[in-house]
Amino acid sequence: MSLRKFVMSGIQDVLDNKLGSLSGNNKQQNNGQQNNSSSSSLNQPQQDYNMNPGGYPNQQQSYGNAGYGQPSQQPGYGNAGYDSYGQPQHQQQPYPGGGGGQQPPYPGAYPNQGGYPGQGAPYPGGGGGAGYPQPPQYGFSGGQQPGGYPPQPQHSHSNQQPSYPSQQSYQQGPQMGGGGGFFPNQGYGQPVMIGNPSVFPVPGFNANNDAEVLRKAMKGLGCNNSKVISVLCQRTNGQRQEISKAFKVMYGKDLIKELKGELHGDFEDLILALMDAPAIYDAKQLYKAMDGLGTKESVLIEIMTSRTNAQIQQVRDAYKMLYKKDLERDLIGETSGHFKRLLVSLCAGGRDESNQTDALRANQDARRLYQAGEKRLGTDESTFNAILASQNFNQLRMVFEEYQKVSNHSIEKAIEAEFSGDVRDGLLAVIAVVRNRPAYFAKLLHDSMKGLGTRDNDLIRLCVTRAEYDMADIRNMFQQLYRTSLENMIKGDCSGAYKEGLIALVNGNRGSM
Repeated sequence: MSLRKFVMSGIQDVLDNKLGSLSGNNKQQNNGQQNNSSSSSLNQPQQDYNMNPGGYPNQQQSYGNAGYGQPSQQPGYGNAGYDSYGQPQHQQQPYPGGGGGQQPPYPGAYPNQGGYPGQGAPYPGGGGGAGYPQPPQYGFSGGQQPGGYPPQPQHSHSNQQPSYPSQQSYQQGPQMGGGGGFFPNQGYGQPVMIGNPSVFPVPGFNANNDAEVLRKAMKGLGCNNSKVISVLCQRTNGQRQEISKAFKVMYGKDLIKELKGELHGDFEDLILALMDAPAIYDAKQLYKAMDGLGTKESVLIEIMTSRTNAQIQQVRDAYKMLYKKDLERDLIGETSGHFKRLLVSLCAGGRDESNQTDALRANQDARRLYQAGEKRLGTDESTFNAILASQNFNQLRMVFEEYQKVSNHSIEKAIEAEFSGDVRDGLLAVIAVVRNRPAYFAKLLHDSMKGLGTRDNDLIRLCVTRAEYDMADIRNMFQQLYRTSLENMIKGDCSGAYKEGLIALVNGNRGSM
């Protein structure tokens, strides 16, 4: 071998040894890193994906409504206890009409509160009867509202708009709190004029208990009339409807049929009148006034001049349901002339009930009435009809005041001079109701008992239909007008259970609560 080859071979060996040493160190370092990585992964706790059914790792807590309108996933951060709509999370929105507070966990969960429609207490009358079906649709109740009752706060009855003008001003419109407190006949859900009734809803009312009292009163020979009075004359119409239903459920008998079999005479007529829903009763009275030969115009005048628009509509519906006839058509067939036109106007139920007043218009209408009556030969009856049958009570009072100024006497005197017969009586009734409704009914009650004999049908109708509206006002007005109490006059004209039932309606149930 030559020297040159020997030197080159030595250099190659040195380079090979050096490079091999460097490669071995690198491999050792890589193996060490891999071993450390494996050891670290074994020692680190694994993520528990069972806490996330979707299989995604747990997310970080969200702060605020980062989703732009979406509620935060973690309560207490950002929204400070409020939901995405700004409502406090500890206060749930009540059910419609619930009056606030939290919703019950399920319908009917709490006693004395309604559940699903028609539910509440598991037995008719139980638990205060809050969940009972409403009285028949032709009743005047509201909330029951119709209506009303209504509603009448179906059970509190104090928030309802429940009937007639206040004793002081007799103005139309709802009166919250005070006064009569309960006004069941709200014109079928519509605000009507408010007065002070004598019969109020009985607190803690239980239809089952009352049904049982009635069954015991009618069981065996004879009937305990006092027990019947203590129940049926001391409950509202809506409560009586619930008692009737409970009686049928508990005993499999119709309460009205049982009463007919046990009661007699005027007392029977009184109790059966109480068992009818108000609009049904009015419809029956109108039909009876027009049935057969002749017509009892006084009944037509009393009902048609004193009911609200909504009540008149319900009476028309009830009349059609009962007799398959149209009330307006029957009124046209049974009356004539300008009296017929007045009744048709009232039957339309189109009176303005806004109670807005216009002094200038009142003066103009007063002059129109004067020109249509006293200032001309003959009378333009249509002008009187158009004004008296259409304008609201507050406006009409202003018209009457202006008429007094224009003519120097009352509008009643003008009506008496210009009209005669039934149309005169009808127009005077409208004016009397507008001026002072309790005084109008006090006079009708007095007329039903004055002289020889008693017009019992009129007396029953007046006591039954006014007990839940303004009987307390009527009772007070009767005392002022006739210097004797309504109770004393009833005692002098009636007797027995009939007398006691009427007095119970007149005096009401406030003393027994």
